[in-house]
Amino acid sequence: MASDLLDRVRLGGGVPSHVAVIMDGNGRWARERGLPRHLGHREGMKSVREVVEGAVEAGIDILTLFAFSTENWKRPAREITALMGLLQLYARKERAELRRQGVQVHVLGDLDRVDDATRSAVLEIVEGTRGGNALRLNLMISYGGREELLRAARALADRVRAGELDPADIDDSVLEDSLFTRGLPSPDLLIRTSGEHRISNFMLWQLAYTELHISPVYWPAFDRDHLFEAILDYQRRERRFGRVSVGVEAS
Repeated sequence: MASDLLDRVRLGGGVPSHVAVIMDGNGRWARERGLPRHLGHREGMKSVREVVEGAVEAGIDILTLFAFSTENWKRPAREITALMGLLQLYARKERAELRRQGVQVHVLGDLDRVDDATRSAVLEIVEGTRGGNALRLNLMISYGGREELLRAARALADRVRAGELDPADIDDSVLEDSLFTRGLPSPDLLIRTSGEHRISNFMLWQLAYTELHISPVYWPAFDRDHLFEAILDYQRRERRFGRVSVGVEAS
């Protein structure tokens, strides 16, 4: 089925350049099967591989995955340790294959809160995939949208206080240059799995005009077919960015 959906994506035109994903439902997937939560997170690693490979096949330029939020630090210590271990495992296991596929990994977020072993592992996958030109993969780790905006506001305030910046010159581009995503286009498409209809403090500035696709599928069951279905849904949309459609203007 994947090849048929991929053909339809390629024929549909207008593949989103930047796709972001809130990977949700690992815990519920595990609970429904009588398994511990950490096994749901581990199974979700397979979906990461599926979606990365599907993104390369579809011709997506940038894939951004919400891997670990600032709110996740409030979870039980045992679960946090398991999640950090999975990040280390992913970095070790996938680095060579990502490099082979031409995937360049970037890690965005407040890594100061991450333990040394995990920080070292994710920085190694960044270095090990440098130069890949098939897909840019952003792993958002220890990231929160509100925290990102507060961090940007403080940085701009410091520049104003130092006399480097006139407050009157602060516009969209100046603020965006202070975000973790500086230099990147905003996502064209946001996919959220598990059927939840919220963005959960993810990329609050960047998602202003992003198309949303809510999938009922838990993340560990999400594969490239589901990615292609989300792209096909996107291709049926008319993106107006606050403007009226061409047909309305003509009338």
